[in-house]
Amino acid sequence: MPRRFTQVDVFTSELGYGNPVAVVHDAEGVDDAALQRFAAWTNLSETTFLLPPEDPAADYRVRIFTPARELPFAGHPTLGSARAWLEAGGTPAAADVVVQECGAGLVRVRRDGDRLAFAAPPLLRDGPVEADDLAEIVGALGVDPAHVVDAQWGDNGPGWVMVLLDSAETVLALRPDAAGMARFPDLGVAGPHAPGGEVAYEVRAFFLPGPTEDPVTGSLNAALGGWLIGSGRAPRSYVAAQGTALGRRGRAYVDQVGDDLWVGGDTVVGVHGTVALA
Repeated sequence: MPRRFTQVDVFTSELGYGNPVAVVHDAEGVDDAALQRFAAWTNLSETTFLLPPEDPAADYRVRIFTPARELPFAGHPTLGSARAWLEAGGTPAAADVVVQECGAGLVRVRRDGDRLAFAAPPLLRDGPVEADDLAEIVGALGVDPAHVVDAQWGDNGPGWVMVLLDSAETVLALRPDAAGMARFPDLGVAGPHAPGGEVAYEVRAFFLPGPTEDPVTGSLNAALGGWLIGSGRAPRSYVAAQGTALGRRGRAYVDQVGDDLWVGGDTVVGVHGTVALA
């Protein structure tokens, strides 16, 4: 049967410069194998499927698939799904906040004009990275250990290990090695830009198989924001650039408001249509 379909470019105000997500509306009745097969066919980093909520506190439910597996949470699919749901006529119970139900629980999505921002979910794992593990990770990244400032776990669904380097230039020069990433298939890297510019940090995200580089990554920016702000390295509000090495211009807007960390971005709808998904 035909189902509504939207493709949204996330963390950009200009189509083609962010991270696209495919969104299938009204996905009731489709079995898991068909969902996974369709996500593999789109060949995007994530494809989402919108469903009626099971939790009465939620406005809608979403399932998030990579080409290979289902994720409990991911950032750019959350913003893209919220944009698609709103544009399709979804009406949230609260005026300025959409409540999304996903594998990680309930996630709030704040509407701030045309920009959307999600409240970062709690981490499943945090804390420092063991010295032997860090040496292996640094080898996989191919970076001189002298450029490494710190490292931290930031698992919020995707199992990020986060590495802070000394500069944006060092981040942009990375050429990671897949063999070295075997035990750490989700690596996030950040480095500061010079003060006074448009953005505070340059971010890159690498994952296996590949290594593949994600254009712009909401979950990683959420974990990084909590770490960098919490450790006093970053101000309570900053902008991160991601995708530069891929020719993209992703921008993640990170804000600590009270106990909540919000990760926001612009969204652009690029495709409307239907898909034949039984």
